[in-house]
Amino acid sequence: MDLQLSGKLALITGASKGIGRATTTILAQEGCDVVLVSRDPKALDDAAESIRARHQVSVRTFPADISKQDTIEKLAAEFPELDILVNNAGAIPPGNLPATDNKRWRDAWDLKVFGYVSMCRALYPSLQKRSGVIINIIGAAGERLDPNYIAGSTGNAGLMAFTKSLAKGAVKDGIRVVAINPGPVATDRLEVMMRGRAKAQFGDESRWREFLSAMSFGRAASPEEIGSAVAFLASPRSAYTSGTILTIDGAAH
Repeated sequence: MDLQLSGKLALITGASKGIGRATTTILAQEGCDVVLVSRDPKALDDAAESIRARHQVSVRTFPADISKQDTIEKLAAEFPELDILVNNAGAIPPGNLPATDNKRWRDAWDLKVFGYVSMCRALYPSLQKRSGVIINIIGAAGERLDPNYIAGSTGNAGLMAFTKSLAKGAVKDGIRVVAINPGPVATDRLEVMMRGRAKAQFGDESRWREFLSAMSFGRAASPEEIGSAVAFLASPRSAYTSGTILTIDGAAH
């Protein structure tokens, strides 16, 4: 299926690894020019070179910490016309309420929650010029609330509400706003979390793979499976989809 994305400009945050890198690669494969945003300049360059070697599209990088408002404003000025914004940066750490102090809570939300909100606000005029699309990669913990991931569950639930609220108002400006809630995805972060869980439960972090058998289909999702959904939702093939939050968790819910 031709997704009719060729020649469009997509900006992806958290693009140097995991879901962000897979999404960027798939969008480039579909003919999108891409802007990769990440806090790690070396990882960003590695990802960009990999994409350039395989796809004949424009690939630009922008090392940035999107928890910083002045950085977001520079980013918006750099790209005055944009077709697709994929908010993906940010990983909120686990912990229950007593274990999650105000600093840890605020630091995590500054990047993921307020980072998403600020990116949407700053790039909205750019997207409005081209009837653009905003896709927020959030997380299934916003639906399955977890007291041991309280900052993440609360933040994700807030971003779900933000997505739906923004979508209702953005229709009049020709902008679509959607979100994806992935369940467990096979990324480096998931392995780190599972190793910690295995050490706590078994006293042996090398047993982390045992948790995979309890997942849907006996595995976590691949980053490419999430990235492919992003590409479809961003495309004109999905032109009537807005305000939707797509859960991709292998029916775990």
